[in-house]
Amino acid sequence: MARKRNIYSSNQGGSKSLLIVMLGLAVGAGAYMLTSQSFEREQPVIDSVDHLYWNRKDPLKIDISDNGALRSYEVQVSDGTNSVIVTQENILESDQQHRTIDVEYPKRAINGVMLNPKSSKFIVNVTATDRSNWGLFQGNTATKTINVDVDYKRPEVNILSNSYSITQGGSALIVFQVKDESLKDFFVEAGGRKFKSVPYRQEGYYATLVAWPFNQENFAARVVANDMAGNSRSVNVPFYVIPKKYKTSWIEVKDNFIDGKISDLADGDPQLSLTKDRVHKFKAINEDMRAANEKRIHDIATQVSDSRIEGWLIQPFYPLRNGAKVASYGDERHYYYGGKENEISQSYHVGLDLASTKMAQIISSNPGKVVFNDYNGIYGNMPMIDHGMGLYTLYGHCSNILVQENDEISAGTAIAQTGVTGLALGDHLHFGVLVQGIEVRPEEWMDQKWINDNVNKIFKKANKIIDGE
Repeated sequence: MARKRNIYSSNQGGSKSLLIVMLGLAVGAGAYMLTSQSFEREQPVIDSVDHLYWNRKDPLKIDISDNGALRSYEVQVSDGTNSVIVTQENILESDQQHRTIDVEYPKRAINGVMLNPKSSKFIVNVTATDRSNWGLFQGNTATKTINVDVDYKRPEVNILSNSYSITQGGSALIVFQVKDESLKDFFVEAGGRKFKSVPYRQEGYYATLVAWPFNQENFAARVVANDMAGNSRSVNVPFYVIPKKYKTSWIEVKDNFIDGKISDLADGDPQLSLTKDRVHKFKAINEDMRAANEKRIHDIATQVSDSRIEGWLIQPFYPLRNGAKVASYGDERHYYYGGKENEISQSYHVGLDLASTKMAQIISSNPGKVVFNDYNGIYGNMPMIDHGMGLYTLYGHCSNILVQENDEISAGTAIAQTGVTGLALGDHLHFGVLVQGIEVRPEEWMDQKWINDNVNKIFKKANKIIDGE
């Protein structure tokens, strides 16, 4: 009897050991499944909003992705009555983490089922599965339902009024209307650049000042509108374009100028201040410092408020009483050292230089907000004012600035005094005008007739249409 008990005990011990081993294997397998990337449990991502617009001409684009690899996807489209599978794929690549699915509208029956071509709404169901071994090696599956509105209609764009002409280096105004129930975006493109628009008077109406850079030969303008379904409309603005030639000057650079004004500016740069090479120092100021200073100006002047305006009145700018012109806007300047055959640098003069008496008072002829009142390299002490509609004025080489940044000033406010700060040899004012970051002809904005013909009359004509007069 004792021997039988021993055999029983031995068998019992063996069973326990086997059970422990099996439990250990099970725990190990479970731990492996929980931690191994091949058994990851994260579902694929179907990247799409819940509601889309579709023109049915272009494919709907839906992105799917997975942290491991994608196995397959399927897209089903329903018109509320009939459903068809429009695309599906078993992905052969074992490392494909991303796919962009092009969903084409089925123009013909699929497996004998035809979607209603007159339906204005569809339901798109997307299913994506990854290559994980989770779920008994079936992988993780994600589904998404997308509601789709059909929209064939292009946005409406109506040009209400615009300046008759634009001169090279000058400005012009456009007032227009954009309409679409699912408008995505719109913009004014002029001279190859995009200009922001200001909401005007009533919803759907906009006003935009545009500019033609003085050193750009060709100019054309259009209003472009796009809707959420991918429909687009482009309408040309009928400007009469007037080319203009600007002055070219050759200027000799002398040692006393470099050792004086140029070195004074260079002293603010630790590296330039030690430079003995006069030509290098001049080029660094005239090109590198100028570019940095103008970038600062352009960055400020590209800001346009998106608040609706009821109207916009601008008076001719007359910043300096009895100011005489001493340098023109748009001059192309070539600098030589020793002889004309040794051209060392080139730049453009992008403002109008005016001079009267020493430290003369500078007036802002129009209300606005002071957006800059600091030193700006070659421009010296330089207040800058935002007058709305993307129109900015700047006043360079000032001896004193009399306003503070963020000041809201009224017409007739004294903002500064003329001086010789920056790259200026004599006491004068560098008066600059910018439209959305582009320097334009100050003379236009100093001319009452030009303002009447190109701004006031344009708004007046548009107002009659908008207000239904």
